[in-house]
Amino acid sequence: MAGSEKRGSRFESAEERNLVKRLSLACPANRSKERGCFVIVVCLALTGLAACGARRPISSQPPPLQPVPTPETKEEEAKRSTSVEPQPKPAGTPTRRSKSSDIPTSGIYAEEGNASWYGAPFHGRKASNGETYDMNKLTAAHRTLPFESMVRVTNLSNGKSTTVRITDRGPFVDNRIIDLSYAAAKEIESVGPGVVPVRIEVISGPDPYSGFFTVQVGAFKERGNAERLKERLSLSYSPILIQQAVLDEGIFYRVRVGRVSGESDAQKLRDVLHDREGFSPMVLRLDEPAQP
Repeated sequence: MAGSEKRGSRFESAEERNLVKRLSLACPANRSKERGCFVIVVCLALTGLAACGARRPISSQPPPLQPVPTPETKEEEAKRSTSVEPQPKPAGTPTRRSKSSDIPTSGIYAEEGNASWYGAPFHGRKASNGETYDMNKLTAAHRTLPFESMVRVTNLSNGKSTTVRITDRGPFVDNRIIDLSYAAAKEIESVGPGVVPVRIEVISGPDPYSGFFTVQVGAFKERGNAERLKERLSLSYSPILIQQAVLDEGIFYRVRVGRVSGESDAQKLRDVLHDREGFSPMVLRLDEPAQP
């Protein structure tokens, strides 16, 4: 390839060559001045283009993989594989109607980030929505999406998709956005890598933005440390909650700030706590009944 390289091909694109050519017309005709001016113009042109490239993708790069649409049969399969066994109702119990917020929300909520998965250590334990976690069903944990949300998850590394039902809370790691069940991770081939980049899209379910939210600012093994942080923050924020969580690593005490209506305002509180207090906080949904 080097032998067939044309003059000017050291520039990354025709756009750069044209820009350098236009700018070089402003230089004096004198050869020595022209050579010096040309060098300056090249530097300025390439610097300007590099700055633009930092803000938008370079057109010569290959386009990202497009998500593979989830077939309707796949979505129905996910619903069936995660359904809860119906409990018999007492005689005279009225039939509950669907909430007005239980509407299709496709296209309303989308997010990109890293996905992890969880399996055997949690298999058979109670999930946050009260169900028993089954790693062989298509479910997932998310910090803010309502329970019963149906979510399409696409592995951006290979374009493979799966549909899951939100039944749990997590992940409690700030560089991940969703925890998949083993079955869901297997479908998008993320079991081996462990963590993969994904795009998640809400297909249907309750309004993802309404409800009450809180901001978690820390988790401690010593309750005394959590109490001291609560006391300090109580001077400026209210309410401050301490939630006890029993994990494989032991008992943790999570400090949470506020009870905010709407995710947008919760994100603003998160930014305030980050900027003023130096935390790396995360927004969490407060499920009803609210966590103590």
